[in-house]
Amino acid sequence: MIDQSRIHSIIAESMRVKQLVLEQCTQSIEQTGMEICRCFEHGGKVLFCGNGGSAADAQHIATELVIRFRGGVERRALPAMSLSVDPSMVSAGANDYGYENAFARMVQAYGQPGDVIVGISTSGKSPNVLKALEQAAHQGMQTIGLLGGDGGSIVAQARHSVIVPSTITAHIQECHIMIGHIWCEMVEEYLFPEMFS
Repeated sequence: MIDQSRIHSIIAESMRVKQLVLEQCTQSIEQTGMEICRCFEHGGKVLFCGNGGSAADAQHIATELVIRFRGGVERRALPAMSLSVDPSMVSAGANDYGYENAFARMVQAYGQPGDVIVGISTSGKSPNVLKALEQAAHQGMQTIGLLGGDGGSIVAQARHSVIVPSTITAHIQECHIMIGHIWCEMVEEYLFPEMFS
């Protein structure tokens, strides 16, 4: 049974993982965030993909970029999209080409040289995310992994990665959305500095 003591330990572990991110990942967060900033600066778009909770994170971060991140900051919409949100397209790709190729097929359709793809995987082992990054690299896109654990097989394919140093899926996801929010702040302040002077 989960009582106050257990709740305390869950929150404490979440904080411990965030502290590890603070100690180990700030350079990679800045590096990947700048890749996204430069992509938008040069007229590119950012694609996100993931499965399950990572699909929700992909949708969440893309929405913050297209619509807005901070209230009161009225800036232009930025071209970002999640590849996970269209069930007809995902299921058709899975049916016709295998689930491992569903995102890659969409990258082939939407990706252009200079665009960025962010593959989100808490294990770093999702085959469809790996193949999406492989296809993106083939098309001249920049590839970013937003990962957990040891980065899995995806870390070798991604040009840049942020790896949350935990094996607890929930805490990795909590950090992934925090990192996505940091990227959104970076993008707004990089592209629209006049709003923050």
